[in-house]
Amino acid sequence: MPVSTPVSLSPSPPSFCTRSAVVYEHIVMASIMNPLLSYLPLHLTWKRFNFRTICSGRLGFLSDSESFSSDVPLPAAIPGTKVLETFREEFEVGSKLISFETGKVARFASGAVVMAMEETKVLSTVASAKGDTVRDFLPLTVDYQEKQYAQGVIPNTFMRREGAPRERELLCGRLIDRPVRPLFPAGFYHEVQVMASVLSSDGKQDPDVMAANATSAALMLSDIPWGGPIGVIRVGRICGQFIINPSMDELSLSDLNLVYACTKDKTLMIDVQAREISEKDLEDGLRLAHPEAVKYLEPQIHLAAKAGKQKREYKLSMMSESTMEKIRNLAEAPIEAVFTDSSYGKFQRGEALDKITQDVKRALEDECDEESLKVLPKAVDTVRKNVVRRRIIKEGIRVDGRRLDEVRPLYCEAGNLPALHGSSLFSRGETQVLCTVTLGAPGDAQRLESLVGPATKRFMLHYSFPPFSINEVAKRVGLNRREVGHGTLAEKALLAVLPPEDDFPYAVRINSEVMASDGSTSMASVCGGSMALMDAGIPVREHAAGVSVGLVSEVDPETGEIKDYRILTDILGLEDHLGDMDFKIAGTRKGITAIQLDIKPAGIPLDIICECLEPALKGRLQILDFMEHEISAPRTQDDRNSPRLATLKYSNDAIRRLIGPLGALKRKIEGETGARLSVGDGTVTIVAKNQTVMEKVQEKIDFIIGCEIEVGGVYKGIVTSVKEYGAFVEFNGGQQGLLHISELSHEPVSRVSDVVSVGQQLSLMCIGQDVRGNIKLSLKATLPRPAMVADKSVPESAAPVEAASPVWASIGEESDDQVKGSVSLEDQSMTKFPVNDGKPSTSTTPSFLIRSAVECDDEAKSAGSHEISGHVPEPFSTKKLNHKSKTLQLKPEKEAIVEAGISVKTLRLGTKLTAKVYQIRARGLVLDLGGGIKGMFRFEDKGKKDFEVGDELMVECFSFSSKGVPVMSLVKDE
Repeated sequence: MPVSTPVSLSPSPPSFCTRSAVVYEHIVMASIMNPLLSYLPLHLTWKRFNFRTICSGRLGFLSDSESFSSDVPLPAAIPGTKVLETFREEFEVGSKLISFETGKVARFASGAVVMAMEETKVLSTVASAKGDTVRDFLPLTVDYQEKQYAQGVIPNTFMRREGAPRERELLCGRLIDRPVRPLFPAGFYHEVQVMASVLSSDGKQDPDVMAANATSAALMLSDIPWGGPIGVIRVGRICGQFIINPSMDELSLSDLNLVYACTKDKTLMIDVQAREISEKDLEDGLRLAHPEAVKYLEPQIHLAAKAGKQKREYKLSMMSESTMEKIRNLAEAPIEAVFTDSSYGKFQRGEALDKITQDVKRALEDECDEESLKVLPKAVDTVRKNVVRRRIIKEGIRVDGRRLDEVRPLYCEAGNLPALHGSSLFSRGETQVLCTVTLGAPGDAQRLESLVGPATKRFMLHYSFPPFSINEVAKRVGLNRREVGHGTLAEKALLAVLPPEDDFPYAVRINSEVMASDGSTSMASVCGGSMALMDAGIPVREHAAGVSVGLVSEVDPETGEIKDYRILTDILGLEDHLGDMDFKIAGTRKGITAIQLDIKPAGIPLDIICECLEPALKGRLQILDFMEHEISAPRTQDDRNSPRLATLKYSNDAIRRLIGPLGALKRKIEGETGARLSVGDGTVTIVAKNQTVMEKVQEKIDFIIGCEIEVGGVYKGIVTSVKEYGAFVEFNGGQQGLLHISELSHEPVSRVSDVVSVGQQLSLMCIGQDVRGNIKLSLKATLPRPAMVADKSVPESAAPVEAASPVWASIGEESDDQVKGSVSLEDQSMTKFPVNDGKPSTSTTPSFLIRSAVECDDEAKSAGSHEISGHVPEPFSTKKLNHKSKTLQLKPEKEAIVEAGISVKTLRLGTKLTAKVYQIRARGLVLDLGGGIKGMFRFEDKGKKDFEVGDELMVECFSFSSKGVPVMSLVKDE
């Protein structure tokens, strides 16, 4: 049984002055005897000085029976003492202790209640305007607010304040509004405002249901006429077991999130999010929720009996029976003729009804009936409602001529906008919705700042209802509560068919644009969104669809009970307006995923609600069959113009290089390519407009982070410095390679700067690694070979030459065995860095370390003063370079024998000597200078002369290469 705790805060009758003086004396004496006592918290000294603990909302004194010194007289009342009176009701629902409290805060409001469940407390207040403004609707406003102080957090905004209402706040406001609105009396059109605020939250309970119950209690306490109370409860299900008032942790494991609102014997509102729950299981949950929700009613009644205000007399905007009868006689017959003709469309029917209204208006103006003219729109609407409802109840005929369980004609199209990730067009009757899907990186998920629930949301469905969809003119401003509510309902319906986040971590946004509206656009958004998801290639398990079910009932005017009723499948907008309820049910073939029930009368029996589940299932299956005929499985993307999304895996060090200081490199890539990068723990997600953009982004990422270098692989790099012997190129994530002058072109190059310049971007092929650990790059290997070079023959007496290297190679880099065993680079097997088409790939750190240009310059300058080793490298493989060593391992072929005449120390510029032809190349000779020293001689532009291996030539040293190899010229005979 609820516990009622009325509290009176008036002082006790005895003299308060005497008691206060005694208490003050005790405090002074105690402080003198024990100075530490003055620093104690006040509550530690209450018992010592006969204070009672805080109870029932006030600080009081102990009675004489509780006092330690009974000889002290009791205090008397002090004039002007503040008198507060609080009332509290405690009860238990679903193993949770709940309390209603009023009288302590917000005392000026018509009604104010604080509801508490554990450490979560919600304040709800109601107020009503006193004016008698003429209107024909109830201007009820419900504002729900979650301020960050409720969880001990300062808002993370520039102004450090809460801004405009967030989506969750709008949804919670709708959750309160929907069960409260039907219980206001007919004709009560005074402005009413409900404000619900979360005072504190422990994160365990969702405050939305608490705010709805607190609002019901506040309306019961107020002087506003209202037909409550109501009870609102949440039900979950884990492993087949229903849970009353589940915590947030339990909801995360539940396959059902049911919010149920009711009066003592009728249902007011249902809101469901589920994971394909069957109709039978849902009915069991509804029948369990009703008696649990009723437990909230008695405490509210008790609280209102103790602290409630007397209901004031309000002027009700009611039309007289004579006026209603007069307008009915003028309008009923032509209105019935319009509704009998099923060939009318929505706007044709509307124009015909407007014409009837104008005819009635002219007739009343001729009679100068001002009273009837004031209520004409409301009266004509009542006549329409009676005509439509009577034909459905008596004849079973709907406005458009359909049967009661018949779905309107369907049309759907998937992929109607091929340039987008996914798109679809869905029509049911005259209702038409265009849905588009946009994929994003995990970082594109919506950030939520709610007191409870997850911090982000990866799936979003944004519903838009433009005014042209109903041929009206209106201004689009801010978030619309109706749009937010319809979009969230469709989002709940589709969330159940999405793949798990571990399998599909990307953010998904659906835009549902209503092109034409004639009822149930939210359910059309479910159907169109499901097809658009499949068109985007998202691996959804199956289609989801939705249909709206309506109710038309006949009520006994004396008892208020329903005598007869008809259930309508796939209602029109007019049937929604003139009917009793809009029961939206969405799901798959396996079960229900989302439900939203809104009603107009003051409650509908639960038996009728459960009866609506069966025709909704039949209509849903019919729509699913039609959708699967259009698209039945997720598409595979094979068009280069379609958007692309890929996830790449890298080490954290590589990702840090990609981001750059303060994200500069990441922003630069996004600005240059138009793609979007999202960086996670070891992953980089790329969202590109098409395959071309995707490849461009991956090239830039490879350039910054790098990949395993392979001989024959083509890489893009930027020239960082130009030297006489070649250029240094930065590529593959900051590595440096040497582009020798001999690898610039198939034609001879006299100066490096004639071909390349600092900052120029080049596509280069890796052709190997020299003895100093430098990566050798070639530009000419990526260029087409001129015909004149390819057709030149080599004498049979000459040793085999490397066909792919017509330009001179360094002596110290190749031996005879290497030359004989070498093949053309174009004939080698090249492994290109694979383009990730959405599959995760792993990139490792680069294979080997490259020396800087400064180090190479230093070695080049000192190369002439060191003896050239006779060691030669092994033939270079097309396999990946060994990253464990800086240079290739060299095998000694034979020890160098230095003749007495020539050595590396004695060889200088201008030295003349006799050399033998050691090897004939396509563009020059390899000369044996003696002492194990090899030199090079390049043919002149006119072509080579007739040389044979072993010929002796008089040569002169006129330069050294960057590797210290002497470059010789022929000495002309004098």
